[in-house]
Amino acid sequence: MFGTFLHIIKNNGALGLYSGLSASLLRQLTYSTTRFGVYEELKDVFTTSYSSPTFPSLLAMASTSGFLGGVAGNPADVLNVRMQHDAALPLAQRRNYKHAFDGIVRMTREEGWRSLFRGVLPNSMRAVLMTASQLASYDGFKKLLLNKTSLGDSPATHFTASFLAGFVATTICSPVDVVKTRIMSAKDTEALVGLLARIYKAEGVKWVFKGWVPSFIRLGPHTIATFLFLEQHKKIYRHLMSVEEEL
Repeated sequence: MFGTFLHIIKNNGALGLYSGLSASLLRQLTYSTTRFGVYEELKDVFTTSYSSPTFPSLLAMASTSGFLGGVAGNPADVLNVRMQHDAALPLAQRRNYKHAFDGIVRMTREEGWRSLFRGVLPNSMRAVLMTASQLASYDGFKKLLLNKTSLGDSPATHFTASFLAGFVATTICSPVDVVKTRIMSAKDTEALVGLLARIYKAEGVKWVFKGWVPSFIRLGPHTIATFLFLEQHKKIYRHLMSVEEEL
């Protein structure tokens, strides 16, 4: 992992670490807002004054919202993978997208609109696994901490639950991330079964958790920051809404 950092800095400079930043931001605007928005809306719909959704229900809600988010964010995800992978290609094969919108226009013009949804099925399945393992597990861990400890609904509870959710999400999604990256960075279309067979033949079983450490380094802090900010955002929103209702 550290060798990869040094290689990127040596060949592309410090800014090379941020290749694909515009595509990554666009992905968060489409993928994350969709899955979080749908998930919270579904929770509100199925929560009553007498009961709250069970964990299996939360898994179903998270899976649904994750699938929709995966479809919505797929174009930006393809761009993100390509822009980050560009530096590893020979100069003649690099795409050299200027930014996310340039990439969308060029992909549509050069490869057709279908290229924006390359790998949409495995990507959506990955989004289902990510959202179920991240959002539903966070709610599950949070409920467990509230019931079994004296921490209360505090930042400490949110931090612990989000850390555990990040660990679970990384472990579950690591194999899918490997497949997704191989599909989206490829220039030619390859059947999923054939790709899996080729990876297994070349790398054996170890490919399943290839890149787990850098994935957790990325996803762990991301999950913690996301839920800490989300909890504070919801607290502020509820406070403002109660003030408005009183007025």
